[in-house]
Amino acid sequence: MSLAVAIQMDPIHAIDINGDSTFAMALEAQSRGHNLFHYLPENLSLRDGRVTAKARPLEVRREPGNHFALGTAETLDLAGVDIVLMRQDPPFDMAYITATHILEHVHPETLVVNDPVSVRNAPEKLFVTHFDGVMPPTLITSSSAEIASFRAEHRDIIIKPLYGNGGAGVFHIKPDDENLNSLIEIFDEQYREPLIVQRYLPEVRDGDKRIILVDGKPVGAINRVPAKGEARSNMHVGGQAEKTRLTPREQDICAAIGPSLREQGLIFVGIDVIGDYLTEINVTSPTGIQEIDRFDGVNLSALIWEAIEARRGGATG
Repeated sequence: MSLAVAIQMDPIHAIDINGDSTFAMALEAQSRGHNLFHYLPENLSLRDGRVTAKARPLEVRREPGNHFALGTAETLDLAGVDIVLMRQDPPFDMAYITATHILEHVHPETLVVNDPVSVRNAPEKLFVTHFDGVMPPTLITSSSAEIASFRAEHRDIIIKPLYGNGGAGVFHIKPDDENLNSLIEIFDEQYREPLIVQRYLPEVRDGDKRIILVDGKPVGAINRVPAKGEARSNMHVGGQAEKTRLTPREQDICAAIGPSLREQGLIFVGIDVIGDYLTEINVTSPTGIQEIDRFDGVNLSALIWEAIEARRGGATG
């Protein structure tokens, strides 16, 4: 079953082919005989109900410095392709949300992964709040008085923008830190949205675990350990990936959220767990599959494509 696959992503020339999950998915799709097209989010258009993208045929190869080839640009009617992979990186802003509205016009006849309606309704730091008993103590507010009250109760806290990504804007405020009010003032100048405040989890020193779920089932994980002197475990700020396995608590968390992910068409999801707590559910452009592949000797891209092909078969059959 050869499929036409349009990949909506960031510029492909700048990716890290040893870490980028979209590249791994493209390689796997190509190996399965699927035809690939690449386009940027800004090349997406909606005219009189017809969704098109200025796209280019794509070939990929695992050759540093020579990892892709693009054909001649063409106007691609997305109603005429089988799969659209929505894989551009956040921020989850109005441009991202608008793209979900446009792609909603072709889904599910053209299968968009992940489901654009569910992506729009599942901001990673807010989606978690719909599942009882999995989050650390958490406050979402614009009120400095509420933040002060939360800090008085929990003393050691993390404060971050609600729609931030990649660890940007994450601050660890210790009990004796005198900068909280100034930090809130800066956030107020930068963001219109509420802030998210959580009890600091000292277990983060042992790692922030990224767990990959495919169609609601956990298929692998890596542990990301923050660098010395760093509160964030993101690998692009110095976090180190380690081999790991799921604990019983993490299996329970996956069991609690998995059916909802599957029901909402969220085929490829990455969740973050610190200690016993789920902190984020990433449905926009999850990463980590290449690191897991290397540690565990698996091929998560193949599992993702098996789930996509099964969904596509069900939609057309």
